[in-house]
Amino acid sequence: MQKPICKRVKIIGGGLSGSEAAWQLAIRGVPVSLYEMRPKKTTPAHETGHFAEIVCSNSLGGNQPSSPAGILKEELRRLGSLVIGCAEKARVPAGRALAVDRDVFAALIGDALLSHPLIEVIREEVTSIPEAPAIIATGPLTSAAMADSLSGLLGSSHLYFFDAVAPIVAYDSIDIKKTFRAGRYGGDSDYINCPMNEEEYLAFWNALTKAETAPLREFEKEEMRHFEGCLPIEVIAGRGEKTLLFGPLRPVGLAAPEGTETPHAVVQLRQDNEEGTLYNLVGFQTNLKWGEQERVLRLIPALANAEFVRKGVMHRNLFVCAPKVLDGFLRPAGHDELFLAGQMTGVEGYTESTAMGLASAIFMFAKLNGMPMPEWPAETAIGSLLRYLRTAVAANFQPMNVNLGIFPKLPGKKIRKKTERSEAYCLRSMNTLEKFIGDFHKLFI
Repeated sequence: MQKPICKRVKIIGGGLSGSEAAWQLAIRGVPVSLYEMRPKKTTPAHETGHFAEIVCSNSLGGNQPSSPAGILKEELRRLGSLVIGCAEKARVPAGRALAVDRDVFAALIGDALLSHPLIEVIREEVTSIPEAPAIIATGPLTSAAMADSLSGLLGSSHLYFFDAVAPIVAYDSIDIKKTFRAGRYGGDSDYINCPMNEEEYLAFWNALTKAETAPLREFEKEEMRHFEGCLPIEVIAGRGEKTLLFGPLRPVGLAAPEGTETPHAVVQLRQDNEEGTLYNLVGFQTNLKWGEQERVLRLIPALANAEFVRKGVMHRNLFVCAPKVLDGFLRPAGHDELFLAGQMTGVEGYTESTAMGLASAIFMFAKLNGMPMPEWPAETAIGSLLRYLRTAVAANFQPMNVNLGIFPKLPGKKIRKKTERSEAYCLRSMNTLEKFIGDFHKLFI
């Protein structure tokens, strides 16, 4: 352990990201006050007051280097992640995924935090932005008081409370021959348009209305009633055979190329990242089960062989418009010793949330020691997530999970088999990470 730093860091929130951040700072000799409002005040989704309580699913996703999620986990292992270390000790059988016994996992995290001499645990709600140095990791179910405080700091237009996410596909998996570029009524041609004739549309509509959906929790059902503007596409379709033709699939104002059939319906794809490797299905926020999403959406002719790098979700989530309000090091602009962490930064998933907790701690440690802020290399999974938060299109920003589409492309010819492609990305990531650790060795244990 390094010599303790006198400045005490406040960490607000004892979920996965807050727990990881507290541990990473403490093992570097930084005293931490870790605030957790549970069990005194709970959320609609949590059942206990345990640190790092996992809700929804007990799986942290893929654990092999042949998957993007596996690459991220391997990076976290090499960086001494508390969350991944405890997850492996609490592991239960789940094939190639890393799933845990929730109670054992939470107990291991709690034991580690409570026994560390530099971590002070305070069981109370923090209702306003704390004095720096601080890390805010209050999660997607941030309390109303803290949400109001964040809104005042960042501006209410950059804070979102309901996560209506459309699927994203990899550009090079789209059948471009079955698309055309055009904007409505002669506007810009930034959109890729995927036309359907009447027969294709009816097959798609029938499959969509019969597909199986994922269950919403009671408090999410209540909130959904107030978000008519972001209804799941399957709900719109369920209101009638032609409702989509007056909504997200309306063909009006989109002139098909000369010599081609006038489309009966059009699905529009919008560029989702700076490099143009990812495209979002406009208006396709959905609560379909993930397997159903692929089955149904591949009935769109241009997407018959699409690679879905992110599935659609509908759930309660608080997150910020990272490209607008964060500086690339998870700090709100103008606040040198205030960092955000976890899902509220604009990442999706347990492991991604953990990664942002770890990154925020590294950034905080650098700042407290007067070191240069490390530019995390984009060739790593953590760096690719940070780059996405910095460079995503702000106008339609949505939370992102780790996927190959946000990594810089590998040089040379594309490797067609996805598992082999992931393994190649993994090898590059590990080599890059080792160099990064060497270059910034004073930041790492």
